[in-house]
Amino acid sequence: MSEEVKNEDEENKKPLEEKKNDGVPMKDYSADSIQALEGMEHVRMRPSMYIGDVGVRGLHHLVYEVVDNSIDEAMGGYCDTISVTINEDNSITTRDNGRGIPVDMHKKEGVSALEVVMTKIGAGGKFDKDSYKVSGGLHGVGVSCVNALSSHLKATVYRNGKIWEQEYSRGKALYPVKSIGESDERGTEVTFLPDTSIFTQTVEYSYETLSNRMRELSYLNKGVTITITDKRQKDEDSDSGFLSETFYSNEGLKEFVKFLDGNREQLIQNVIAMEGEKNGIPVEVAMVYNTSYTENLHSYVNNINTHEGGTHLSGFRRGLTSTLKKYADASGMLDKLKFEIQGDDFREGLTAIVSVKVAEPQFEGQTKTKLGNREVSSAVSQSVSEMLTNYLEENPDDAKVIVQKVILAAQARHAATKAREMVQRKTVMSIGGLPGKLSDCSDQDPVNCEVFLVEGDSAGGTAKQGRDRNFQAILPLRGKILNVEKAMPHRVFDNEEIKNIYTALGVTIGTDDDSKALNIEKLRYHKVVIMCDADVDGSHIETLILTFFFRYMRELIEMGHVYIATPPLYLVKKGSKKRYAWNDEERDEIANSYSGGVSIQRYKGLGEMNAEQLWDTTMNPDFRTLRQITIDNATEADRIFSMLMGDEVPPRREFIEKNAVYANIDA
Repeated sequence: MSEEVKNEDEENKKPLEEKKNDGVPMKDYSADSIQALEGMEHVRMRPSMYIGDVGVRGLHHLVYEVVDNSIDEAMGGYCDTISVTINEDNSITTRDNGRGIPVDMHKKEGVSALEVVMTKIGAGGKFDKDSYKVSGGLHGVGVSCVNALSSHLKATVYRNGKIWEQEYSRGKALYPVKSIGESDERGTEVTFLPDTSIFTQTVEYSYETLSNRMRELSYLNKGVTITITDKRQKDEDSDSGFLSETFYSNEGLKEFVKFLDGNREQLIQNVIAMEGEKNGIPVEVAMVYNTSYTENLHSYVNNINTHEGGTHLSGFRRGLTSTLKKYADASGMLDKLKFEIQGDDFREGLTAIVSVKVAEPQFEGQTKTKLGNREVSSAVSQSVSEMLTNYLEENPDDAKVIVQKVILAAQARHAATKAREMVQRKTVMSIGGLPGKLSDCSDQDPVNCEVFLVEGDSAGGTAKQGRDRNFQAILPLRGKILNVEKAMPHRVFDNEEIKNIYTALGVTIGTDDDSKALNIEKLRYHKVVIMCDADVDGSHIETLILTFFFRYMRELIEMGHVYIATPPLYLVKKGSKKRYAWNDEERDEIANSYSGGVSIQRYKGLGEMNAEQLWDTTMNPDFRTLRQITIDNATEADRIFSMLMGDEVPPRREFIEKNAVYANIDA
């Protein structure tokens, strides 16, 4: 027993009146000691409880909460146009042509209904079943939470021929709702500026992040026009003069699947789709098969991306497997197969989207994005079964191609099983079974430990010399690892570098029943740091490793275990003075501050640094900068990886030309 635990036991033996809490005797603990916080005050004190965090993700979540109100109007049939504008000061303006938030007096609260909606947590039409059958938004805190976390917010309502307005500061109304004019328009406009005392990391919005979400919402809510404009960026080709995009989908999920699968070679040309209602639950499904070896399933509940899946996804899988199995058995194509077809075989090369609308969703899981409603499973399963049965009967050629793909997948899985077992046996061995190139750390607590996946033996050697052996492990990787996007599973598990990664991390790959599951509790390091050269090859290797993690170890990314190291690009020296620079602007700024007589060294690779320099700039936790890899939008991540690492060249070229930092692309 540790000394700290002993001390806790001794503390617990003290008489009750002697124990203290922050210097206050426990006997004084009374009703007066209870701090009762009003809703808005609690949001400001504990913002992460409401929006997840106060970093980049939470900042963007504010926009989603406001837009969700407009989407609710659209789902109810009252709105078909939504706009989002990023203003020059990073404030956000949203506008819709819905009914407009009611402004008449709220009987219970004694103020305008608009003020109630804006200043009371839990208030709003989405809690009234007569107003909305279903509504988006994960926590139901909505615009009042956004108001609480904004230094300033202005709500403008166009309703009943008049324009109404009210402004707020940190959730409190500055004046009563007032009429400021007349108008035939209708709808709600909200402009808010995030509070810098809450969002201390950044209040700068990413156009790309918001644009991806608006595109996603347009596919999930067909017939709704959504426009996003960034007034921080000029664009002479745009009607507004600013960077702007307009999203509109006529076919919904069918177009969404085509968009996601645009960089893959299609196995069948048709999108298999259905839209209907089962047991009172609206269900929409779209799916297509491609020639890849990966399964790409995306699911939504009331427009919320359910990253952890749930009953709707299990219902989809059950309906797909049972229907295809029944058809394949009846076709006689499985007669010569010497082993059983399994669920994964039916989903290889499948891209599918499942979207359901649930009146009272019950969310579970680590991030509360796993649907728990049991009744949804059978509704989706029945819908998928009917959809597929009809399609297979009406399209026998496509049906034959799909079954052939399933058979090939089963044969590949059978071959991969042996390769997986080799990794499994090697991984579950003791320390003696770890990869020979791994220089492990002495600490055995995974929470304290980190492993650097380093490009090449030369940089690996420098990293080994510069590291802190107590908690830092080094695994050098030989050259570029396999591109898993274009490789069959058994080739992935046969690859030596990938086997070394599995073995070093300590995780084992799932059984045949769940071949993608990891025993994440066996992870030996809670920080997995990718450390490559700051050049074109280094970026390519980073992307290859990230593709592997995304396709085969996504849990590591979702749980926040994967990072990218950021080594400096330059060393700027003048006499005994020296400073490092991570980009050209920083290099020039340092050089100018030294005012002449400056020497600049460009690091072409990690191997050019000595151990002390690598530790000081890239590995020392007190000074380094690590970029944590997150998945804010799984569908967009899936599309980007398939584009960058797949077979289609034109979209990859276009993406690189638009985003390249290092590359000079030949014409």
